[in-house]
Amino acid sequence: MRKWIAFIAGMIGASLIITACDSAQGEGKDTLDKVVLDYAYYSPTSLALKEFGWAEEVFEEQGIEVEWVLSHGSNKALEFLNSSSVDFGSAAGAAALIAKSNGSAIESVYIYSKPEWTALVATADSDIKSVEQLEGKKVAATLGTDPYIFLLRSLQEAELSSQDLEIVNLQHADGANALLTDQVDVWAGLDPHMAKVEVDSGANLFLRDHDKNTYGTLNVRSEFAEQHPEVIEKVIEVYEKAREWVIENPEEAAEILAREADMDLEIAEKSLERNDFSDPIPGEKQIEALNAAGEVLQAESVIQENIDVKELVEELIVEQYSKNVIE
Repeated sequence: MRKWIAFIAGMIGASLIITACDSAQGEGKDTLDKVVLDYAYYSPTSLALKEFGWAEEVFEEQGIEVEWVLSHGSNKALEFLNSSSVDFGSAAGAAALIAKSNGSAIESVYIYSKPEWTALVATADSDIKSVEQLEGKKVAATLGTDPYIFLLRSLQEAELSSQDLEIVNLQHADGANALLTDQVDVWAGLDPHMAKVEVDSGANLFLRDHDKNTYGTLNVRSEFAEQHPEVIEKVIEVYEKAREWVIENPEEAAEILAREADMDLEIAEKSLERNDFSDPIPGEKQIEALNAAGEVLQAESVIQENIDVKELVEELIVEQYSKNVIE
């Protein structure tokens, strides 16, 4: 299992460092014709921003088009980012750390939320109530994402490792379906998919720990940051407008999430309430969380042994853009 994880991590890294030779966004020029933002159901702030067209309003004044791309998970957001399919990608902090450890030149410049967006999930009639019972079981998880890292950290605390069970690599929605159809015993879930199975089927979130969730980060390529720092600050400005709106209008934000993700309002509300939107500037809290996650990832050979995790985290977390806008 350890060799398999290392192989998969290497494959993920290889795909992440591919960059487009001729970016449609106009990278490498003095000016941009288009800015491409991702949006994600796990980032309610991005949904509000897309809904109200605030980015379009700001960039229209500069003659810059805004395009939106849907990310279904952190791994997809980072693939889009590193292939220049998007300029801004929404991801869990630890997923961004894995990408950076595999050679992806990216920076985390904004915190869109501190979510409790993952847990270990079993069906309502399952006998599994603890991590210790996972030995020899099948567990669905999306490699390189916060649920996967949540699983690894939970195993380590129970004195188990990924070699003691079978990890089935599935995208988040597919993992939920695999759990409900008994193809796996447990799913390392992600909201809002997790909230859906909780409401629809009475699934049991048998292990929850908010502190094991790394923060939701907005990421850019280092090359893009060097060429267009003013664009980063403009994007953060509109993200701040969206964040404040979500805090002030949780019911309406849940309605947007429900409509975009085609889910019941009750599910959207449950997912939204598990997000803390109060601290948008990246800094020491994120560094501490990522160092803890990095330690586990290195023990599992997802991050290579010769990499200095602390140094990597310091390079990843860039607070200055958000400070310039917010403070």
